[in-house]
Amino acid sequence: MFIPNLLSTESGSEGVVRARIVIVEDEPDLRDAVAEYLGAAGYDVATAETAAAARSLVETQAFHLAILDIAMPGEDGLSLGRWLRSKMPIGIIYATAAGTAIDRIVGLELGADDYIVKPYELREVLARVRSVLRRVPQPTELGDRKARTERRSVAFGPFQADLDGRLVTGANGAVIDMAKSEFDVLEVFLTRANRLLTRAAISEAIGFTEDPESSRAVDIRIMRLRKKIETDPANPKFLRTVRGEGYIFSLPARDGN
Repeated sequence: MFIPNLLSTESGSEGVVRARIVIVEDEPDLRDAVAEYLGAAGYDVATAETAAAARSLVETQAFHLAILDIAMPGEDGLSLGRWLRSKMPIGIIYATAAGTAIDRIVGLELGADDYIVKPYELREVLARVRSVLRRVPQPTELGDRKARTERRSVAFGPFQADLDGRLVTGANGAVIDMAKSEFDVLEVFLTRANRLLTRAAISEAIGFTEDPESSRAVDIRIMRLRKKIETDPANPKFLRTVRGEGYIFSLPARDGN
């Protein structure tokens, strides 16, 4: 099922690419209600009732955001989310009926950007969609980036971070596999290098509301990030903890742009 947004290019927004959202949900009434509501809000929305159907959609279409039900027949939403992240830089909101802490922690470990617990109000879904989309590449940027001649980049140790292309390479140009949520945190540190950042400041920068769960989400992302950029994650060279205060990314002046 595909629902085009109501603000078509014929209405005066010619050339503007709308954010594309895929909803993967096995409850048809809920799936259709969310799709129609987001379509009316101006998004291009596609739906799938199973992970297999979603995989077929992704083979021919690119999306900016996915809303994934965790508990589905066959492949679950967590597995599908991992696969989507391997295919494209995409925001992910998991929907769960349980709402248990363990579900949330597992999802955060896999790179979730947000959670929503069923039953939920459609207005809440829209608010969370807007929040996550503010943290992913803007639709109008997807085709423009290749044309840019000047890109923001930061070097640290053997790594080179292309902030515009949202890509990190290591020794010999090898690409570092990094989830969008991990790159979000890295970008916060690289653009504020050598400054002490509290968890509250990091949460605000990546669009979280500061609360105990958000603090835990920040810590999880930092833990995953260290595993990818630190030789010894237990004794980090770049992303250091300042006990009782927060974190600081140590970047010698000669490494930065």
